[in-house]
Amino acid sequence: MNSAARRIVSSELMIWLLLCGLGLYILYPLRQTLRFGIDLVGGTYLTLEVKTAKAVESELISKMQNIESKFKRNRAITIVSKTIQGNALVLVFENVQQTQDAARILSSEERDLKQVIDKNSISLTFAPHMEQRIKDDAVLRNIEVLRTRLDKFSVAEIAITKQGDNHIVVELPDVANPQEAKEMIGRAANLEFKLVEKIGSNERELLLEYDGDLPEDLEIVPGERKDGYTPFYVVQKFARVTGRMLSDARPAMGGQTGVEPMVQFSFNEEGAEKFHELTSRNIGKNLAIILDGEAINAPVIQSAIRGTGSITGRFTNAEVKTLAYLLKSGSFVAPVTFEEERQIGPSLGQDSINSGLHSCLAGLLILLVFSLYYYKGAGILAFLALVYNLILILLGMAWLNATLTLPGIAGMVLTIGMAIDASILIFERIKEELRAGSPLKKAVDAGFSGAMSVILDANITSFIVGLVLYHFGSGPIQGFAVTLMLGILATLVATLFFMRSIFKFILGNFSIQKLSI
Repeated sequence: MNSAARRIVSSELMIWLLLCGLGLYILYPLRQTLRFGIDLVGGTYLTLEVKTAKAVESELISKMQNIESKFKRNRAITIVSKTIQGNALVLVFENVQQTQDAARILSSEERDLKQVIDKNSISLTFAPHMEQRIKDDAVLRNIEVLRTRLDKFSVAEIAITKQGDNHIVVELPDVANPQEAKEMIGRAANLEFKLVEKIGSNERELLLEYDGDLPEDLEIVPGERKDGYTPFYVVQKFARVTGRMLSDARPAMGGQTGVEPMVQFSFNEEGAEKFHELTSRNIGKNLAIILDGEAINAPVIQSAIRGTGSITGRFTNAEVKTLAYLLKSGSFVAPVTFEEERQIGPSLGQDSINSGLHSCLAGLLILLVFSLYYYKGAGILAFLALVYNLILILLGMAWLNATLTLPGIAGMVLTIGMAIDASILIFERIKEELRAGSPLKKAVDAGFSGAMSVILDANITSFIVGLVLYHFGSGPIQGFAVTLMLGILATLVATLFFMRSIFKFILGNFSIQKLSI
């Protein structure tokens, strides 16, 4: 090893060169290391509408079940019927006196519900601000469910944003199977356990058993079609045990053959208690397992069940895995429908990437010419700091698993322009020290230390702007903010440390008496 190489290895510059080499190794190939946004690699834009009225209805059902439990313990009050009419829960009692007694209890214990009394009935509705809060919460909780579901496709960083009062925009960039992703997005995965009152071969047959008028607290659901036959079930309209009470769901093998694909599930504490109560009081009856409005199974309750169970049916292994994943990720608080779908081809994304790269290269070239013209030999060091800066930005994005978007590339280009400012401040400070007669090494040290406070002040304020953009922005705005903040940090490292190490190495190992600056 010659003396020049030994000096490099023993200097602090070697640390920065090793970091640069490691960064290039990690980043290669760039396309597989970085996650690219939909505007760069193409993909699908989906606009979903959340049926927020259903969320209000679900909350009313929950209230109804709690109220029913309270009045069952109070034998002096009997609920004759209970229905959901629009956004109102209507309770009918035996007489006016019971209605008045029930109203007094509800006014003290259900303060978030407004009452309207009409003879033997009480109509309960949420206050407008409470109803709006339920609707807003439904949209936000649906967004969280979507994030969990789409994590299966390694697109956890995709943009899922609220639009307006009840819409969600989902961006699916570079997903291998967008149709499968859409199926998971559009499926409610609403699991319910309901007691079966009657079983028939068609709806008409079942309605005849009720003289054509089904009671308000019952409904008919279709079963799974087997061997050309589709059973129908009369079940309770409102489920006391649902998939929201599950703590886990996983694919397994079992059933009558022992190798039948099925889903094993377990309840949380609330679900285990309610499921045990439901099964212990109804041994010998059929319990329908209803998924998205279809009874996939209706086994007979053989004994009381508390914490675990299984779902069997004519599933394939792939269907069981998907169902388990959906149940584990949770059902939607309110159902969603697809309102709009737009496709972006990869060719447009490639054009964007090429334009971004060309703009970065053009910016670097212009700055190289400017640095060489104005600062001569020292300008080369400023240019090397810029290249090092870009490597650090890309390495930071890979480490954070951040998504690179077209605005992100714009942020990188902006960073290049901002980064040269730091070098200019340092060089001008060095020139001032040299004009004052300071020795070269002292002038360089004074240049870096004297410009540091100004550089930090300017970059800290820009970093705060980036934080604000990231916090309040969404999608492309966040992509711009991430690259801006990473660029600021990279600028400080590349300018204040990397470029200073180059200066120290050159001045410490070569007999340079005059600096071309």
